[in-house]
Amino acid sequence: MNNLPKLIWRFTGILLLSFVLLVFANFAIFASLMVWQSPSVADSPYNVATQTGKAFQITESGYTLQEDVSTQLKEQNIWAFVVDNDTLQIVWKTENVPDTIPANYSLSDIADLSVGYLDGYPTYTGETENGIVVLGYPKDSFWKHTSASWNYNFFAHLPQIVFIVFAVNIAVILLIYVVANMKFLKPVKPITKGIQDLSIGEPVHISEKGLLSDISANINRTSNILQEQRQQLKKKETARADWIAGVSHDIRTPLSMVMGYAGQLKDDATLTSEERQKAEVIVRQSKRIQNLINDLNLASKLEYNMQPINPAKQNLIAIVRQVVVDFINMDIEDKYPIEWETDEALTICPVKADKDLLKRAISNLIQNSINHNEQGCKIYVSVTADSGICTVGVSDDGVGATNEQIEKLNNAPHYMVCDENTAEQRHGLGLLIVKQIISAHDGTTIIEHSSYGGFSVKVTLPIQE
Repeated sequence: MNNLPKLIWRFTGILLLSFVLLVFANFAIFASLMVWQSPSVADSPYNVATQTGKAFQITESGYTLQEDVSTQLKEQNIWAFVVDNDTLQIVWKTENVPDTIPANYSLSDIADLSVGYLDGYPTYTGETENGIVVLGYPKDSFWKHTSASWNYNFFAHLPQIVFIVFAVNIAVILLIYVVANMKFLKPVKPITKGIQDLSIGEPVHISEKGLLSDISANINRTSNILQEQRQQLKKKETARADWIAGVSHDIRTPLSMVMGYAGQLKDDATLTSEERQKAEVIVRQSKRIQNLINDLNLASKLEYNMQPINPAKQNLIAIVRQVVVDFINMDIEDKYPIEWETDEALTICPVKADKDLLKRAISNLIQNSINHNEQGCKIYVSVTADSGICTVGVSDDGVGATNEQIEKLNNAPHYMVCDENTAEQRHGLGLLIVKQIISAHDGTTIIEHSSYGGFSVKVTLPIQE
């Protein structure tokens, strides 16, 4: 992505700016720690010098320092001496006074050492009787600013100033973060919306500006490609549906002639029994082709939403019972007896459905058992209602299907499932139509092994109160 360096530089800049602000914040914290680490008032050098000056006594032999104060000075490695007010000479000193310290001082020397250093040692003064006591601390113990001069109001308002500066720093950091993220997220929102629209097949066009212009351009191109593919697919689907409708129409006329002539031959008494049986086979297979054409047309219309659906409140039990009765009346040889397994107490199961399509779905389920069990089988039909769902089950004790076939019928996107042994289509188009009809009514279709050893299909529909 060409804009990646821009993003890197932008976030690097934000990082550096945040770093600078954090440095200032850390400096403020460091200053606070310095204040916290400063000695207490009692231990401050100025206070120690004052207390030391008060601890001197003048005797006949000269100045004498109290023992406890002398011990304290030794423990802190502090040296001291006393300068006489009149002679400005050292009249008393501790044993650890450095040799480089002069013995005589002028008034300006006294003034300097009071606020600064003496031979590199930070010195502090205190008043004693007839003189000045000078304390010298180790060279690396304290730092003294020899020309300090500050505005009083600054120190008087220092707490408020520190608080304001701290608050402003936090506000600046938050502002930088918010502004940077707003500028970055501004082009992200339409990109997110565009991706969501792509997922549902909507056309997308995003402004190709800003840092994420490359991504926007790619999304726009993807949308154009998907729309072109959708249009091409729609054209193919329309052509396919038209082709199926055209072929079906062209087949109907010659098929009707074949069925008509074959029917006449089947009933012609002048023909031999074998010839009439052959004519009957032609009629039966012609009807199968006719049903296949009708199923193919209906499946095509349902797949491309070309089949009108007229839902109305129906009693599913009555519809299923009527279909069962029709099949019983057609089964003259009694090869396919149907057992009604619905609880007699359940007389009404209201659903919102297209009655003709629903009858077609139930008929296909029963016909599926008949088509794939030429030697005959027993068919079990049931209707149950539970938890707002009405379930229709059609099972048989016939040859059934393999686990692989069941898996394909439930999950394969294509409806054609070929039997490996006979190379004939098994449980295919009729079940596809069932799935399409039930799906159009917000229901589900479950294909499984029958508890009677054969094939079973259960369809569910929501109950319409």
